[in-house]
Amino acid sequence: MAKQRDRVRMTDEEVAGLLAACRKVQLATISPDGYPHLVTMYYALVDGKIAFWTYRTSQKARNLARDPRITCLVETGNAYFDLRGVQIQGTVQTVTEPDAVQQIGLAVAKVMGSTATGPSAEPADRAGEGGPSGGGYLPTASKRYGYLVEPVRVISWDHAKLLPG
Repeated sequence: MAKQRDRVRMTDEEVAGLLAACRKVQLATISPDGYPHLVTMYYALVDGKIAFWTYRTSQKARNLARDPRITCLVETGNAYFDLRGVQIQGTVQTVTEPDAVQQIGLAVAKVMGSTATGPSAEPADRAGEGGPSGGGYLPTASKRYGYLVEPVRVISWDHAKLLPG
């Protein structure tokens, strides 16, 4: 009989589908004191890899400059048999070239624009522009770095696979 761990593991295609469907990732970096520093960020996929950007002086950026190891968690579901998730352990490639940082920012801004609701929501094709609604992310690009997550280990689960049938 297969172990439960093996039964819930997602295929590579299922992992790619979940990563493409979701927009928020929990990022764990290593603080100077050795404790995990955990934050939730919007992400985009760039060549199938998790990509995000942040201010160069943020705690996560300082942590990644010191130690490029990262763990990313993308998950969904509320009830037990709805739980699906992907945990990626890896290292980051820091992107500092201004045009490349801006491209990551645009990709993330489009994700944010496509998930925003309410009166301040930006259309997805204008999410990176400035404007009166305050959705301008591109003017901050010069203060940010981009990051691409290079997977070392991928762990996944889909609890619906435990249902009989």
